[in-house]
Amino acid sequence: MAEATIPKDAISAGSAVGLRRHLFYETSHSPALTDLVGYDNAKDIVDFCFIANPYYPTAAMLEELQRNLPNLIKSYPSSNPLTSQRYLAEVLEVDAERIVIGNGATELIALITQTLIDRIAVPVPTFGEYIEKMRDSRNAELYPLDARDGYQLHLSDYLEWANQRKLECVLIINPGNPTGQFIPLDQMVEFLHEARHLELVIVDESFIDFAADSIPSLLPLAGRFTNLLIVRSMSKHCGVPGLRLGYCYSSNVFLLNRLRRFIPTWNLNTVAQHFLSLLPGTNADYHEGRKRLIADVAALYQDLRAIPGINVYPTGANFLLFKVTNGMTANDLQTRLLDDHRMYVRDCSNKVGMDGFHIRVASQGRKKDMRLVDALRTLLK
Repeated sequence: MAEATIPKDAISAGSAVGLRRHLFYETSHSPALTDLVGYDNAKDIVDFCFIANPYYPTAAMLEELQRNLPNLIKSYPSSNPLTSQRYLAEVLEVDAERIVIGNGATELIALITQTLIDRIAVPVPTFGEYIEKMRDSRNAELYPLDARDGYQLHLSDYLEWANQRKLECVLIINPGNPTGQFIPLDQMVEFLHEARHLELVIVDESFIDFAADSIPSLLPLAGRFTNLLIVRSMSKHCGVPGLRLGYCYSSNVFLLNRLRRFIPTWNLNTVAQHFLSLLPGTNADYHEGRKRLIADVAALYQDLRAIPGINVYPTGANFLLFKVTNGMTANDLQTRLLDDHRMYVRDCSNKVGMDGFHIRVASQGRKKDMRLVDALRTLLK
């Protein structure tokens, strides 16, 4: 069936509202921009909704992938996962045999929730896959974060709450999604010592590379905690959501082997595997782009804070969350940005634990970020 595209001049208030009824409430995630407006129209819209590093892969890496594409799509992927694990381990400076690479972090999250967890503590708002992929979503016991406190997760209170409910598994997303809240490394280490009695502590660090120039990750310390399982999405920090790459890391071989039993052979396609092989040779470029993006986010934060009608939360990620306070809803603002300014942002209204006035925007580089700032100044004045 041919793709149904929308003429560029048809992206009006009426058409966007119609699309919203059709697509926005069919998933807890935001619809892909191409689903909303078609591939041709999507090229003319700045996508601040989906979170990906705009500075990586480099142009040379993309050319390398394009040059090899005819051979890659005609070849079977490697059936030996250790090959790709070694490329990734080299840039992470960790043990390759302690890595499990998935077809996106979502594949691994589904496996974790299905095979390792009976009941789990989940701070909300959060990334919905950790709730929705449970065998029974009621087994995800929700710990509400306070908007008045910037959605900060206070670890000692959280652990006490989990202990009272006799939960043996807890989730921490650091930095949080969609909140951007960041917990410093020393506090995370202190928490892990206090939580040694738990069966499993899942720490999702998908945005940790943007928390500071020196990455405050638990990866180098994972060997100290046998109940720690780190989850990371490469879509965010490597800028390749279409390749579907994510990984887990733990010192606990028993946990990893339980997951590996259910990982399909050839779960990574050849393009993704070839991309992983390029990581060691481009690691310096990656960190240069990562630090550049951190500076962009800091500038965007200051610019947004100066706009009346929104309250902006501090962030340790490559995105920012703000609350609309001028009377507009998040839905209204999202629609106006799409229709009038050809920009797509994340309406967080369908996030458990969040009201209808929060918007998340991912930095897309300084030039595009300034266009967003100008548009918001116009709409919120």
